[in-house]
Parts: sequence; structure tokens; C-alpha cells
Amino acid sequence: MADFKLEDLKALREQLGTGMVETKNALVEAGGDLEKATELLRLRGAKSNAKRSDRSTSEGLIAAKENGATTTLIELACETDFVAKSAKFIALGEKVLEAVAASGASTVDEATAAAAGSKTVGELISDEAAILGEKIELRRVQLLTGDKFSVYLHRTSSDLPPQVGVVVAYSGDDAETARSIAQHISFANPAFLNKEDVPAADVENERRIVEEISRGEGKPEAALPKIIEGRLGAYYKQVALLEQDYARDNKQSVKKVVADAGLTVTSFARFKVGA
Repeated sequence: MADFKLEDLKALREQLGTGMVETKNALVEAGGDLEKATELLRLRGAKSNAKRSDRSTSEGLIAAKENGATTTLIELACETDFVAKSAKFIALGEKVLEAVAASGASTVDEATAAAAGSKTVGELISDEAAILGEKIELRRVQLLTGDKFSVYLHRTSSDLPPQVGVVVAYSGDDAETARSIAQHISFANPAFLNKEDVPAADVENERRIVEEISRGEGKPEAALPKIIEGRLGAYYKQVALLEQDYARDNKQSVKKVVADAGLTVTSFARFKVGA
């Protein structure tokens, strides 16, 4: 058996998070050479990554970082909540976020190609996936531009990293109200900012559905236009932020709340792990 120091075994395990037996075997195979043993463990982890490529990733974290006139929102996904809550995975999320935000990437492809020290973000994730023993992927990236931002990260469990993240880009001076709008978005999950942003095809499809429902209910023909428009209004309240009833006071619309606060919301993004 090759000679190696127990200190080396301990240091390698702490560095890579690998098991006792596999670390010892790698050191033996490498003749006690730490660098070679590290390479062996990473290569074996990479092979495991390939086997895990078809697995689903329904856990993970959401993170955001402001960077001057932009804010980056990411979802880093893994397979289990056990890994999601681990210090190594959370640290990986911080490294990935820093690199992606610094690069100004606005797509996953751009983000995975971004530099993270001497590696790319993609390589960093692959290496850490080999160590953690699960499939890990950067699932989503969104880059927002704006005058000011309100970032809200929500934990669904005290032992997990944030599972929902919202970024609101806005102009105005009422930061408290802007944060309350971000919290509203985390709960209400609008898809669009204004009703004018809803694709025409979606509106026409909804119009067709509510007309069919209304006719099926035997509504009078003369009343149908008003009934259909009313039901379309309810649809807009579901999908358009400014049309929604404000979560803190459902007697007010979000549009009125932001107007009264002197705010203009220019864009927003919402990520939820696994959604």
C-alpha cells in the first residue's frame, strides 16, 4: 500500500467532500500524490455526472445580486433538499451568482460560459456536482435593468435556502412600498406587468373560452358582450400585476398602490425552485 499522510486524507476529504473509502483509494492509486488523487476523484465524479444527466432536479435555491443598473436572478437546481440545504451547495450558489452577475449574462448559455476564476461557470458546476454526488444545473437566469430595484427572497422552510425570488425594477423613492410589491409578486405570481403585455393570442383564447362558458350557462344574447368583458377583467387580474388586487389590501389594485406611492414599476421577475 502506498504511503500517504493522514493529514492529506483529511485535507482532501474536506476539500472535495468525498467519502473516506473513495478518498483513501484515490490516494493509494495516486501513490500519495494529492494533485493526482484530486484529479482521479474529479474524473470519477464526472463519470457519475454523465450517469445522472437524465435525473430530475426539483430542489435548489434562488439568488439575486444587484450590480449598478442591473440585477441578476438565478435558479440553481439539484436533486434533493438534503443537498439544497448543504453549506457546499449554498456556497456554490454564491460563486455562480457572483460570476454570472459580473459577466452580465442574460441567458443560461451565456451564464454557463462565463468565467468563474480559472474555470467557466459550467465547469465549476460540473466539478461541484461530482463532489456532491447529484445532478446540479443552472436552470434559469434573468437580467433586469432599471433605475432602482427591490429584491425579495422567500424561504419556505427555515433550514432551506430561498425557494422563491422576486426582483422589481422601478423608479421613485418609496422603497418600502416597492418591497411590498415584490412580496405581493412572490404570492400572486403574475405573468405580465400590464394587461397590454398579455399576448393577443392568449386574450383571444380566453375570450373564446369565457364566451363558450357564458353561452353554455344560457346567458341572454344581449348581455353577452358585457359578461364576456367582465370575465376577461377577472382573467387580467390573474395574469397582469398592475390589474391585481393588492395582497395587503384587496380593496385596492396594485396599480393604485404604486401610483399613490409615486412609483413606476418598469419590469419584474419571479423564480420559484422547480416551477
